[in-house]
Amino acid sequence: METIKNAANYVSESVQQAGSTASKEANKNVAKDSDASLGSRATAAKDAVGDKVDEQKHSTQADVHKEASKH
Repeated sequence: METIKNAANYVSESVQQAGSTASKEANKNVAKDSDASLGSRATAAKDAVGDKVDEQKHSTQADVHKEASKH
């Protein structure tokens, strides 16, 4: 039963990681957009950093659940 739970958590963390990656990339594009306002660019840059942290957190958790599901 625990193996199934860990596998499900792995999938969930992987999906969340993908979402964070997509959001990070979108925010990076806004931050680089010279047509966007300075405020929008600054906010997007800050959000991209937060998304990167979330992406790494979800990646680490996915790895933990993946390893736990092997046992």
